[in-house]
Amino acid sequence: MLSRRCIRVKIMQLLYALNKDEVLSSKELKKTYKSWVDMSFELFLFNIYVITEICKLSLADVERRKKKHIPKDIDKAFTAKLYENETIQSIVSDKKLIKKFEKFEFETRVNPDYLGKIYDEFSKTEAYEAFILKESSKDDYVEILLELYRLCRGNEFFNEMLEDSYFNWIDDKSLVIGALKKYLKAQPTESGHFDTFYPDDETTKEFGDMLLKETVKQDASLSTQIGPVIKNWDQERVAVIDMILLKMAVTEMIECKTIPEKVTINEYVEISKKYSTPKSKEFINGVLDQVYKDLDEAGKIEKEGRGLTN
Repeated sequence: MLSRRCIRVKIMQLLYALNKDEVLSSKELKKTYKSWVDMSFELFLFNIYVITEICKLSLADVERRKKKHIPKDIDKAFTAKLYENETIQSIVSDKKLIKKFEKFEFETRVNPDYLGKIYDEFSKTEAYEAFILKESSKDDYVEILLELYRLCRGNEFFNEMLEDSYFNWIDDKSLVIGALKKYLKAQPTESGHFDTFYPDDETTKEFGDMLLKETVKQDASLSTQIGPVIKNWDQERVAVIDMILLKMAVTEMIECKTIPEKVTINEYVEISKKYSTPKSKEFINGVLDQVYKDLDEAGKIEKEGRGLTN
């Protein structure tokens, strides 16, 4: 579920924390990194929970519409099909998933009033009304849930609930969205299918653990390698995030033989656009390009795999 870029961002944030608190041990860094990876998965599950809880409100909506003195056509035709369909029922009947919901105490993390406001907004959309008034196929159920999720992502109450419980929502948002879409489209599935979305070891351990460990371990030598390239810059005045990104990138160039240097440089330039200064992207791109040439000439770069450059 997590991409290498997402892992790079998490490690950048950890190294920034280390820069501010040098007493943090390698063990504490690794433990925090693992907890952040777990939190990304938990965030994915929380999104599933919120969607199912919003859908469940259609049950109460049925009763509310029945009590109207002058019901409209939509009120007469209304059913709780937003909740009572095989896609949602496959989710809420997954005992392993429900245990996860209970373990993380999701019920205490949602604001019922906010859920109600989100449902009310959605119930007034043309898409929901059209869904209610027609016979629906499995694809229709998936599409209306995706429509609901699109509305949620633009809703202030939804984002407030997410941000209040998970500081990583903004950083992990695009990955969670992609995973949730795949999860919904795969329903109905066997119990425990959600576990297949847990971040894979190749990304989080083989790549992530190595990048964190080696960047910390080789900090002095990385500074030595980068120093001559930025000799016209006062290292003390270079943005902290920029130095962290440079050191991570150099570590990646040396240690990750299957990742082309152009990919590495581009990734850290893109990260700098979001997390550092407006001028950082040119600075990082120029420095890394020169550092790579120096490392390559010194025979410190070994790349493997089809299509990779030397």
